[in-house]
Amino acid sequence: MGCWAKLKSSGWAFPTAVLSLYGFFANCRVAEPFLTPYLIGPHKNISEEVVTNYLFPIWTYSYLAFLFPVFLLTDFLRYKPLIVVQGFFLVTNYVLLCFAPGLPAMIFLQINYAVVTSTEVAYFSYIYSVIPIENYQVATGYLRSAMLAGYTIGASVGQMLISLAGVDYFYINAITLGVVSMAFLTSLWLPMPQRSLFFKGKRAAAVGSQSQWEGPLRVDGSEEPATDADEVGSRKEEIAHNGSAGWCSRENVATAGHLLWQSFRESYSSRLLIYWSLWWALATAGYVQVFNYIQLMWDHIEPSATSSIYNGGVEAACSLVGAAAAFCVGHIKVRWAVWGELALGFFSAIATCAVFLMALTSSIWACYAGYVIFKSCYMLLITITTFQIASNLSMECYALTFGINTFVALSLQTIITGIVVDEAALGLDIVTQFIIYGSYYAAISVLFLIRGSYTACVNRCTPEDIKTKEQESSEEVISAERF
Repeated sequence: MGCWAKLKSSGWAFPTAVLSLYGFFANCRVAEPFLTPYLIGPHKNISEEVVTNYLFPIWTYSYLAFLFPVFLLTDFLRYKPLIVVQGFFLVTNYVLLCFAPGLPAMIFLQINYAVVTSTEVAYFSYIYSVIPIENYQVATGYLRSAMLAGYTIGASVGQMLISLAGVDYFYINAITLGVVSMAFLTSLWLPMPQRSLFFKGKRAAAVGSQSQWEGPLRVDGSEEPATDADEVGSRKEEIAHNGSAGWCSRENVATAGHLLWQSFRESYSSRLLIYWSLWWALATAGYVQVFNYIQLMWDHIEPSATSSIYNGGVEAACSLVGAAAAFCVGHIKVRWAVWGELALGFFSAIATCAVFLMALTSSIWACYAGYVIFKSCYMLLITITTFQIASNLSMECYALTFGINTFVALSLQTIITGIVVDEAALGLDIVTQFIIYGSYYAAISVLFLIRGSYTACVNRCTPEDIKTKEQESSEEVISAERF
């Protein structure tokens, strides 16, 4: 009891521990690697064509519809309610999978799961509103580790239950229902944040527990003194916080809109950050398509009804290899401003080869290997991209950038789905889809190889010249902010 009381009285350890526990249970979905075999098997008895060209696209369209409104609502309600909603809809998701028969129930399932994925932004945004800035890095590490551990353990347990114990898919989903129920109960223990990033919050969430904002973070990490407009905005927020103005007052909403616009301009005023964000959006759209439909490709090569499957083991291996790659990024000394775009192009080219391998091979093990390579490359590059963007922005701007980049990626994914996958359009078979995904990634790799080669050639100069260029870039960002 003494340790529990000490943990709860801590300024950052308690919310970090509870949220990490939630992240572990929410991602420990034992049945997720076996969703497609479950849907097309005797339990749901839905054809592979319907799953591919009709059912899965519904999730994509619903996700796009929910994402931006949920992003604003997440900040408006101060994060915890949306995390609780995510936990509840996770429970509903597996109740439907376990007990709801028929195609209409599975259609509703896709819409239900879209709510789950659209509320993921609350998971990381929450912690930055309740802990001091000096604990951001360690807390983020714990949260990512919890997610990874949950996903890896869930996939591994699912594979062992299928391969070693011969457990039926229904019971795998029932076990997952119990695990995500623990996630929902854990979310209720989260303390309620007292501020948000834009509504009733300070100018930047990155100042953590400071009572007064001192200025926006520049790209070079320095600070700019607060302006009169910022002080007025701060006073408005204090009025709203003290109850003199309503929570939904015109002043509060106007202030939030002003902060959103300022954060947007700061986030995309640097050409370098625009290039990183461009890769994020383009590559994520292709990655999610491959991730969503890879189980159908595996079932096409080696049907789950007539052979053993190792989906869970492959997903666990992907998580471990990707985590190792991401860990190595933190220990590699590279001038990412010079070589980063070339690295994006090079590893995107490797991912391209992996997607074509998955599309053209008739060996399930070669397809497994291609998927591990593809996912590891993406996890490596998204780690670099996230770090580069986050290290050059305030946390408020990073949260907005994350939301916008995700929205652009999902919009691209929706276009791809609507043209390539949806039965109302081309409704292509799974092999042709993956050939198109490989071509899409090839275009990304060519774009960034060309751009990266140009950047590397231009910056082949002395360290003093490079430093001067970086200072000029910082001044460009500051000038854009003041404009």
